[in-house]
Amino acid sequence: MTHLERPAAVEVHQPIPITAHAPTAAVVPVQPGPPPAVQSVVLPDGRVVTGYTLTPAPAPAPVDTRPAVSRTAVNIALGGIGFAAVCGGLVLLTSFIAALTAFITQLITLAAVIFGGWIAVQIFGATGHHHRGGTTVNIRKAVIKRSHFHG
Repeated sequence: MTHLERPAAVEVHQPIPITAHAPTAAVVPVQPGPPPAVQSVVLPDGRVVTGYTLTPAPAPAPVDTRPAVSRTAVNIALGGIGFAAVCGGLVLLTSFIAALTAFITQLITLAAVIFGGWIAVQIFGATGHHHRGGTTVNIRKAVIKRSHFHG
């Protein structure tokens, strides 16, 4: 044998335990009962895998998705609030219209009194003895000659 064909020296390594504090896994209590069934599965390449069957965890209870108060009750309450707001607004609107009507009526009455007074002054003021400006013509004494008016 040559030195190339000699087997190399074999070194054996022993595992050294780790003394650092590793986090401990949570311990899950096992319910007492019969041991779980063992199941074997043959893979397509011929290998056999053996293991315990897992029972599916029970589905959590369905959560009630309905609100604590029904939508109908909420809609009725909101409708009542809206109706109260509208009624209050209608009362204010009615009061405003009544006040506006009274104001317009007073303006029309005031205008009628002022305009009527002005007409009265025009009618009764013209028959007085004091004339301010203008020319007074006495038609009864007028003489008409050749389509000309002489006063």
